[in-house]
Amino acid sequence: MNLFGVLSEVYPTLLTGLTMTVKITILSLIIALVIGIFVCLMNISSNIVLRGIAKFYIWLIRGTPMLVQAFYFYFALPQLVQAVTGSQFRITVFTASLVTLALNAGAYISEIFRGSIESVNKGQMEAARSLGLSYGKSMRKVILPQAIRTMIPSIINQFIISLKDTSILSVIGFPELTKAGNIIVGNTFKALQVWGIVAVMYMVVIITLSRVAKRIERRINVGKLEAN
Repeated sequence: MNLFGVLSEVYPTLLTGLTMTVKITILSLIIALVIGIFVCLMNISSNIVLRGIAKFYIWLIRGTPMLVQAFYFYFALPQLVQAVTGSQFRITVFTASLVTLALNAGAYISEIFRGSIESVNKGQMEAARSLGLSYGKSMRKVILPQAIRTMIPSIINQFIISLKDTSILSVIGFPELTKAGNIIVGNTFKALQVWGIVAVMYMVVIITLSRVAKRIERRINVGKLEAN
């Protein structure tokens, strides 16, 4: 069977897998953004306990493979909850996958936030505080609006990384694009054609997002030059 024949046969299944891939990536990134900003604020706070919690979370996530994290949340966490509470606890594949992806991305996004906030001139915070604004208001109204402009390309890059990381979730049975391809290959034995199509589908999405990130970055750089 030629490539176009295989494509017409497997495209609906692969498109469903791609839809699930994009869906869980978007949902996890939204959650990761919330996690990232809170962990970032904890990390730069003057409270040593909050800083310690934030640093431990970042160290733990960045120091362990995402594959291990997926196994832990899907297989080990239910056993831990059952051992502690004495009651049976189950977690769905979707929930385990979403938690894994969100917590993993959250650690890296928190560092993106921290780097962007620290890139803003310290005089901005001092000026805001001298005008009578509290630390929280100074952060929300002065620092974060400037930091967000510089972090957008990095956030898009993290979206790309998370999208590719969804392929790891196939090991716990999440029906994303790689899992769909694996099932099709198991049924048809057309590995060459199927994995070629899967690779192209990933590349189309990732190249599109990369171009969006570069365009946004160019606009930000032009805005900075005009401001100067």
